[in-house]
Amino acid sequence: MIKKAFAALTALVCLLFASGTYADQPTPWQATLQPAATPIMREIHWFEQYTLWFIVPITLFVLVLILVVCFKFRASANPVPSRTSHNTLIEVIWTVGPVLVLLFLAVPSFNLLTAQLTLPENPDVTIKATATQWQWNYEYEGSGETPVAFDSYLLKEPDRAAAGKADLAVYPRLLAVDNELVLPVNKTVRVLVTAAPTDVIHAFAMPSFGIKIDAVPGRLNETWFRAEREGLFYGQCSELCGKDHAFMPIAIRVVSEEKYKQWLTTAASDLPGAYKTLIATADGPAKTVDVAENVAK
Repeated sequence: MIKKAFAALTALVCLLFASGTYADQPTPWQATLQPAATPIMREIHWFEQYTLWFIVPITLFVLVLILVVCFKFRASANPVPSRTSHNTLIEVIWTVGPVLVLLFLAVPSFNLLTAQLTLPENPDVTIKATATQWQWNYEYEGSGETPVAFDSYLLKEPDRAAAGKADLAVYPRLLAVDNELVLPVNKTVRVLVTAAPTDVIHAFAMPSFGIKIDAVPGRLNETWFRAEREGLFYGQCSELCGKDHAFMPIAIRVVSEEKYKQWLTTAASDLPGAYKTLIATADGPAKTVDVAENVAK
């Protein structure tokens, strides 16, 4: 029985951590954060691992204390309970200890928040993302007299073939969109986020980039990122915005600067044609943009 229980526990652990091929989208049985694609997300990964060095020992220590109390100080073992009401040393330890732990957590967390909220000067690209029930509208600031702007909807299953997005591994169900946000690699991108004046609160979130910011009607929030590798990255609205909240994905295609400029020039006059050309070069035989890239190799 013990061997069977151990085998079952081992199998369960293997399933929980069986995300050997990480992807820039959610994966079955995923137990960790998505691979980092930006400097901020790398810092978030580090901070998560750093906090575990505090969380795990404290959790185990509290568990040991609970077990000690349950067994050593149970009624049958201690028919006459202790009448001790104060212990100066213990009170100093349980006051100073948490303060020190919070201090060690606060300093790196404040540094991370500062890095996230300090916008770089002179960003290379500025995007305005406007949320509406239930879609995203993107506008490329400074892209000409008539800025490139378009709506991004959830990709419907009957439209996959016509859009050239039949591959479910690259364009997953409920995450793929008809028009992705196209951006250049290794460039600082500033994102202005808001929601339609008569709408509700939404949120612009991209796990691989380490960004998540609310889109509030009548208010303009801003965030930034710098993608360090090409690929197709997926996120979702992260506020409970209504009945179709689960069907409001965000897709960002990061390409080389040359492809980005070509796409932006073509999109100004022919948006569908620009996407067809970009998808053909990204998903064709000479594939240059990898989705679900295994960065853990």
